[in-house]
Amino acid sequence: MTIETIISICLGVGLSASVGFRIFLPLFALSLAAYFDVWQLNESWQWIGSTAALITLGVATLVEVFAYFIPYVDNLLDSMAVPLAALAGTAIMLSTVADLSPLITWSLAIIAGGGTAAAVAGTSSTTRLASTTVTGGLGNPVVSTLETGTSVFMSIVSIFIPVLAAILAVSILFVIFRLFKKFKTPKTKNI
Repeated sequence: MTIETIISICLGVGLSASVGFRIFLPLFALSLAAYFDVWQLNESWQWIGSTAALITLGVATLVEVFAYFIPYVDNLLDSMAVPLAALAGTAIMLSTVADLSPLITWSLAIIAGGGTAAAVAGTSSTTRLASTTVTGGLGNPVVSTLETGTSVFMSIVSIFIPVLAAILAVSILFVIFRLFKKFKTPKTKNI
């Protein structure tokens, strides 16, 4: 495995984690990076760097970001986010991974790309549901701002410092695992 392959995997993992917070924003960031030749995508995915893709993903990003600030629409979007994030995470990983066999590329894309995006999206959806329950939806704009900011940060780090992005993605997954374990562990009472 070459250093270029490892860096491309780190890029894919970082952007996939970012997809868990906002689906279109990391795709738009990848489109910008491809358009300005910051990253070379796999041959069959070079269309992401086209002007049409850049405009389409830019508009979709703006619509998605602002839609999350509309009460009830944000919860509706979250109900669709996990499967869409898994698909987008898989697509991002497919487009970025370099120099691997199709079997390994697809396996990485589904497990690392789709799995990372779905795990982050699921946690994000749960956070918004908790915010809606506790604050009657008044806290949701704060949650939306934090999610969008995290997605922007992870996207930028992924494109310019992919190894750090992969480390951050693994850290996010570790925190998710710890929180899941904390809330799923049955509490026993001392009698």
